[in-house]
Amino acid sequence: MRWTHWINFPILTVMIWSGLLIYWASDTYKITLFGHTFYRFFPQGFYKFFNIPHRLSEGMAFHFLFMWFFAVNGLLYVIYTIVSGSWRELVPQKKSFKEAWQVLLHDLHIRKMAPPQNKYNAAQRIAYTAIIIMGFGSLITGLAIYKPVQFGWLTWLCGSYHTARIIHFVLTIGYVIFFVIHVIQVALAGWNNFRSVISGFEIIDKPEKTSAKPMSNADSK
Repeated sequence: MRWTHWINFPILTVMIWSGLLIYWASDTYKITLFGHTFYRFFPQGFYKFFNIPHRLSEGMAFHFLFMWFFAVNGLLYVIYTIVSGSWRELVPQKKSFKEAWQVLLHDLHIRKMAPPQNKYNAAQRIAYTAIIIMGFGSLITGLAIYKPVQFGWLTWLCGSYHTARIIHFVLTIGYVIFFVIHVIQVALAGWNNFRSVISGFEIIDKPEKTSAKPMSNADSK
């Protein structure tokens, strides 16, 4: 699970970067309310800063290559999670959504005590399950955009070509938000927690054992 986690990190980074190179050629999405555009994805300064313009073919080459690594790595993760039984620790329970709110309040220092947890808390169960579903969503919508004729049934399943593209774009924004929150949570958890993600174990300082003092006759009275 750690291998697929760390392999997925650079793969997803390349996918997002190359996706931006592709999106630049048709950046149609923006936040508009009552005829006023509040934000356009993305401003020209954003493209110039990351050297994105006029790299469409490069972006398509990287995107369509690394999507296979993304799909295979995700498939191996899901298969291992099912076969090993680890899915029991990841799938949200009935009480997970209620406890996730308590976890949020605890992280914001509004609630003093955190709800009980095993390997993962309720918020992690929801987030990690959601990211797997998002991965499947990206794969399906990506194929619908990549081959809208050959995979016409996928395009139809997504609603249309344009709907598939919107879903694909929103999922990408979701990855970025998840990544930022994930990094902040790891930083707040401390170095020992980060080391455990890499090595698979934590180092816990045991309290020093104090030698028992023999009880004198005076103490026994």
